[in-house]
Amino acid sequence: MSSLSERLSQIRDKEYTPAQPTRTLSQRVGTAGEAESRQVDALADLKNRLHASLLERLGPRLYSSDMQPHELEGAVRETVLALLEAESLPLSTSDRTRLIQEVADDILGHGPLEPLLRDAEVSEIIVNGPDRVYVERGGKLQRTDVTFDSEDHLRRIIEKIVARVGRRVDESSPMVDARLPDGSRVNAVIPPIALDGSSLTIRKFAIDPFTADDLVAFGTFTDDVRTLLESAVNGRLNILISGGTGSGKTTTLNVLSSFIPADERIVTIEDAAELQLQQDHVVRLESRPANIEGRGQVAIRDLVRNALRMRPDRIIVGEVRDAAALDMLQAMNTGHDGSLTTVHANTPRDALSRIETMCLMSGIELPSRSIREQIGSAIHLIVQQARLRDGSRRITHITEVVGMEGELVTTQDLFTYDYRGSEGAGGILVPTGIRPTFIDDLRARNLPLPAFYTSVTF
Repeated sequence: MSSLSERLSQIRDKEYTPAQPTRTLSQRVGTAGEAESRQVDALADLKNRLHASLLERLGPRLYSSDMQPHELEGAVRETVLALLEAESLPLSTSDRTRLIQEVADDILGHGPLEPLLRDAEVSEIIVNGPDRVYVERGGKLQRTDVTFDSEDHLRRIIEKIVARVGRRVDESSPMVDARLPDGSRVNAVIPPIALDGSSLTIRKFAIDPFTADDLVAFGTFTDDVRTLLESAVNGRLNILISGGTGSGKTTTLNVLSSFIPADERIVTIEDAAELQLQQDHVVRLESRPANIEGRGQVAIRDLVRNALRMRPDRIIVGEVRDAAALDMLQAMNTGHDGSLTTVHANTPRDALSRIETMCLMSGIELPSRSIREQIGSAIHLIVQQARLRDGSRRITHITEVVGMEGELVTTQDLFTYDYRGSEGAGGILVPTGIRPTFIDDLRARNLPLPAFYTSVTF
């Protein structure tokens, strides 16, 4: 029997080949992930080749006005299918279908955003770079799994959107406001201003515009408030809609404009046309930025002044944000009663302060008292809108501008929002019991009023 030392010596002298170590789970997953990544890259390369080949093959037909949309879509899909047949990359049926859809969306629509634009539940789309896309559903932001192939892909979609409305976006003009064909509002910011990649924000509008009945159903306002606002519009009161970003000002402006009689001439003025008026006699004006040479700009203020020469019965300014506020006040004070506009402000009192500040931006040396007198006589009613913490949008104040008292513009709240113990949709807009000064004028016009304004004991 050999000793222990002899056996150890035999083991040392024996040629030894170590066994291959078993791969860990993380290593196996890593390998699978690398394979999946290579497949994704191959699909992206194939998609780019298809896109370039499609542009080369169809050329001007893509922008021909002679082709109907369904004919163009059919031609694009047939061409993509033919190009795919010429490729040697093996694809599953699902990959092939998805690839054809994505290329068609890039050429005909808005690329990866197209499914989100078709989703009726999505009210806003926010793109923070190629791989971070968020949507708003029910007033809440959610991150999606939608991505762009690259920064160039995202830039291509942005340039396509802004080119449709005659705008441009590049390094010399890195910020732009635009709109989609359905009126949805678009804002884009690109590098070098946007540090982490191009940013795109799309505020969608419903295919069927909301009506006053819809806003009552949503709880935005009550039946009494609807009656008062409808009579105020028909009674040709000048109304200012105030609120923060995303509070629903444009929707409320659309609803109030629907109360305007059909036989009146309306001129709308906007940075990017988004109002959805239902009347026939409407002239829509849109501002224009300067061209690459710094010329050709048409500002909101220019359009307001020009609108006065167009024999309007009503002037609707989508939003006042600069010296155009002074021209808007002068229009309201020179026979264009019943005008409507919006402004960014958190309270009715803040809205009046902002209007005064913007008037001072005009460069015309006017004393503050003179501006406040114009505000007090031009604006009759302020509708304050807010977006609550639960995402719901509510009218929180209906405030009458009474006039001047000393050096101040005086106001009185006609309706205020009762939160019912929590800042959410459980609250309701309730009357304060104050009698508006314009009630007698509306009654003289035989316009309907809320029941508590017509009671004997009021």
